Amino acid sequence: MKKSTRMLESGLERLFLISALVSITSVILMTFFIFQRGLPLFAKVSPIDFLFSSDWNPSRAGDPGYGILSFIVGALFVTFLSLAIAVPIGISTGVFLSEMAGRKTGGFLRAAVELLAGIPSVIYGLFGIAFVVPIVRTLFGGNGYSVLSASIILAIMTLPTIINMTEVSVRSVPRELREGSFALGATQWQTIAGVLFPAARSGIITGVVLGMGRALGETMAVLLVAGNAPIMPTGPLSMVRTLTMNIITDMSYAEGDHLTALFSTAIVLFAFILGLNIFIQLALKSAVKAEAK
Repeated sequence: MKKSTRMLESGLERLFLISALVSITSVILMTFFIFQRGLPLFAKVSPIDFLFSSDWNPSRAGDPGYGILSFIVGALFVTFLSLAIAVPIGISTGVFLSEMAGRKTGGFLRAAVELLAGIPSVIYGLFGIAFVVPIVRTLFGGNGYSVLSASIILAIMTLPTIINMTEVSVRSVPRELREGSFALGATQWQTIAGVLFPAARSGIITGVVLGMGRALGETMAVLLVAGNAPIMPTGPLSMVRTLTMNIITDMSYAEGDHLTALFSTAIVLFAFILGLNIFIQLALKSAVKAEAK
């Protein structure tokens, strides 16, 4: 029996090792492929012109334009505006589910959050076309296809990540901290603000940054409601094209330097995602050190 158990454990260890190696190899191969296809553009186009010019016109004869600044600005604009909407709602909902909701109310809300997480992005986009865009058009003017519409849809899409991470983080705070706070005469709101939030800070930050990554990498839903115009956004009601939208819009017909420029755009997006992951690690380490003190 012991021999069979050891054999089983040894087999599982090898299986887990193989799975880890497959994951690492996949990331390395994808990184190599993207950089191999995208870097040759910089032999013809200056990286400064590529990153800091808004002239995107790859089909122009004689002097094509490969500037993606408007797409970078659009992606950041949409991402941070969506977080400005989603973070207060998501954190508040997570705290409510952890600390205040009864069994029936909490069960219903958790089921709704899980449903939001499982809806395909194209459905969010269709909902945006049918519901969000007309409301934005009626209340604020314009044609409704805008940064604001895209941000609202992305906010809804990132809510499950922020809510779940906040609830789990707050719920995992030791019960003794709550009881100690109440014993000192603190109210429930004072306990939440002064005890639970600081103790659950690392998990909440992780949820927000993961939501940011989801918003930054989303394509289909944003494509349907943002207007897909290759122009520099000037405000929340401007039409916009993000980095992911640019790739999916042009990929079907791009060739030559145009196709290479799309892979170069993917390199920029890859760099943003890598930066987010590094930020997560640094934020978690900082939070752990702060909690240790």
